[in-house]
Amino acid sequence: MLARHGLGFFISVFGLERFVPLRRVLSRGYEQPLSRPEHVRRALEELGPPFIKLGQILSTRADLLPPAYQTELAKLQDAAPPLKADQVRSIIESEFGRPISTVFSDFAKDPLAAASIGQVHAATLPDGTAVVVKVQRPGVAAQIEQDLQILHNMAVTASRRWPVAEEYDVVGLVQEFAQTMRAETDYVREGRNAERFIANFADDDSVRFPCVFWEQTTARVLTLERISGIKIDDFEALDAAGVDRAGIANNGARMVLKMVFADRFFHADPHPGNFFIEPGGRIGVVDFGMVGTVGSHIQEQLTWALLAYASEDPDRQVDALYELGVAGHHVDRAALKRDVEHLRARYYGRPVGEIAMRPVVNDVLGVVRRHRLHLPPGYALLLKTVLMHESLVTRLDPGFEFTAVLVPYARRMMVRHFSPLGWGRSVGQAGLDLARLGVELPQQLRRLLSSLQRGDLEVAVRPTGFEPLLRRIERTTNRLVLGILAAAFVVALAVLLSAYHVRGDPQMGAILIVGFVLASVLGIYVAWSILRSGRS
Repeated sequence: MLARHGLGFFISVFGLERFVPLRRVLSRGYEQPLSRPEHVRRALEELGPPFIKLGQILSTRADLLPPAYQTELAKLQDAAPPLKADQVRSIIESEFGRPISTVFSDFAKDPLAAASIGQVHAATLPDGTAVVVKVQRPGVAAQIEQDLQILHNMAVTASRRWPVAEEYDVVGLVQEFAQTMRAETDYVREGRNAERFIANFADDDSVRFPCVFWEQTTARVLTLERISGIKIDDFEALDAAGVDRAGIANNGARMVLKMVFADRFFHADPHPGNFFIEPGGRIGVVDFGMVGTVGSHIQEQLTWALLAYASEDPDRQVDALYELGVAGHHVDRAALKRDVEHLRARYYGRPVGEIAMRPVVNDVLGVVRRHRLHLPPGYALLLKTVLMHESLVTRLDPGFEFTAVLVPYARRMMVRHFSPLGWGRSVGQAGLDLARLGVELPQQLRRLLSSLQRGDLEVAVRPTGFEPLLRRIERTTNRLVLGILAAAFVVALAVLLSAYHVRGDPQMGAILIVGFVLASVLGIYVAWSILRSGRS
């Protein structure tokens, strides 16, 4: 796939060149005049569901990819042909150990939706309750686990061969992605997520989450209360029903901000297909396989970033960027400060309600990407969720000011963080850590001194700076050996030609032909590897 789409560089980065030695020849088979981002999207589509999911997540990583790649990868759709009705019935009966008619009084044969992991059917419980049943495809969990292992191995290899991959921690990116994929295959966990949202919004009548029917739920089958309504992006139907779109936008914004700033547990897959507007304007939310949490450390860093943004000190704002992003190498602080001042000049003095959130975040992430900072785990999913919600509510109500709704939550977060209770909690935790250190320090020092006396203390040094040089020497040595072998074949052929009469001796002729082919292949490979290294 990579060779056909002109992505041969990644074949070398992932250590796959031994499987495609003639990738430049193979790449001629794909002649459609596509841009590089389009080729990347097509390759991910051909590689299958886990890679499509990875592309969807990468489309939200403005700190990693330029806008052209983000726009193209956002077109990836997670769709799959539906399972046959007999397969679905077999899965349900094997999960519950009894006929499907005893589990559901009615079960629709045609699915409401079909994706790569599972598909959703409408059904009715024996007591008449309308539900939706999510059925996992057979063997998909094992296949995903295998693909995740392949991705991890490729990421590890890329980190060794490509400094940029190590700098941006692609291994950590794959691990974060693997956690998301495994969570989506565990329907019991998804049911627990739904119940947690129900508890968090128990006092909010503007949002509804479906109940979980645990007697009809297993790790591969999830049964939820059916939510009926108009899709949130079907604007014509909403207008025809007389729905207040501005009110829906306001409720949607408050919902996500409550999840992030108050509950610290948010719905991380906010595409329009997961939201329905019920009669009366209540928002119904479905699909809880992908969720995120906001840790106390992330919340603290966001608080300091907001304080820095409110200040007029560019140095403090640069420090906030340092804390939000992890620098994998030395950063030119003066250049970073100039970019921050340029950003501040662009937005300074404008009313908060007039500033759209997406351009601001994209500008900040552009600075992060330009200076090769990268977001630690947790931030990417949070930013993706907030930006997708902002896009959704502004489409509902083009005049809606998402930033104006955000400010009160941000102020509340700062007040809570700097309140006497918050400071007291932090000081108390610091006191516990100090007391624990005072108790454990003498014992740790005694162990260290004992190791020094016995001579057991070892210091490990990892010379990471020499690895590129060692790899280059190894490649050069391999080429030299292959060149010597090719020359030896040529010399041996010359000796055979001078010592024997080839004409009339088919056996000797075959030996010379084989030797000539081997010498040619070795010579061509050495020349090709030298040219490839020059291009790299």
